[in-house]
Amino acid sequence: MKVTLPMLALAGFATTAAAQQVEVPTFAGPVDVATSPQRVVAFDLAAIDSLDALGVTVDGVPDFTPPAYLADAMDGITTVGTLFEPDFEALAVMAPDLIIAGGRSQTQVDALSRVAPTLDMTISETVIDDAIARVIAYGQIFDKAEAAATLTADLDTAVTRAQSVAAGKGRALILLTNGGKISAYGEGSRFGWIHSALNIPQAYPDLTAGSHGEAVSFEFVAEVDPDWIFVVDRGAAIGQKGEAAAVTLDNPLVAETKAAQQGQIVYLDSAPLYLAGGGIQSLMGTIADITAALQGDTDS
Repeated sequence: MKVTLPMLALAGFATTAAAQQVEVPTFAGPVDVATSPQRVVAFDLAAIDSLDALGVTVDGVPDFTPPAYLADAMDGITTVGTLFEPDFEALAVMAPDLIIAGGRSQTQVDALSRVAPTLDMTISETVIDDAIARVIAYGQIFDKAEAAATLTADLDTAVTRAQSVAAGKGRALILLTNGGKISAYGEGSRFGWIHSALNIPQAYPDLTAGSHGEAVSFEFVAEVDPDWIFVVDRGAAIGQKGEAAAVTLDNPLVAETKAAQQGQIVYLDSAPLYLAGGGIQSLMGTIADITAALQGDTDS
């Protein structure tokens, strides 16, 4: 179903109204949006990631400490509230031509749409497909189609290479550590693309599908006995002080797994994956880390 942006959102934006329109896919369905917007606000880190990769500078961002690789992209940019609570007064003063929201800011899409045309660019569990669709959409909106084609081709190449390297390397378990606790993620989860897109078999195929994973015990990890463990450290991702993932997993039960015995516990760069998952740069970085680990090119 094609979505029409509210008339209220379009009122008063003469520059936007006069611009050429292009239909782009969003989380809510196809939307007509004006091309070459002059003032752009992005409330989603995955969007900021992909826009930065395309060479698009935004005018407003949330007040949030980004992953290191996005520091330059957000440095000196006007803050307009947080991911969860936009500053509507500041937005009204800025009068953006386009707002891009999604993910953690998805609940604010309707309210933001009353300020300016707003796109819900949430990344669903089909992460790779959504990431490609978003980059192509941004390429159309910002006249960066050639750059978008290059980025998506590079991602396709990286995925294909990872699939080739992963063949015959065994089964993997994705674990998120958080305050001494662990959760496992399978296909259909926010990190499930590591299995489905890279063709890395699940060590335990019966995990409950869901974005937030399934709480598990160290006994569970020992029983599953994966060949590989890919670790996402939530505390490190959000800059939270506390027990590091390596300390959490320094456990006799984990130590007996094939993954531990073979030196195949891989600590992923968690901030890009956890905070900006679905951004084209985040994906390329995670895929590169996994490929290197599977090839034995890392000491992770």
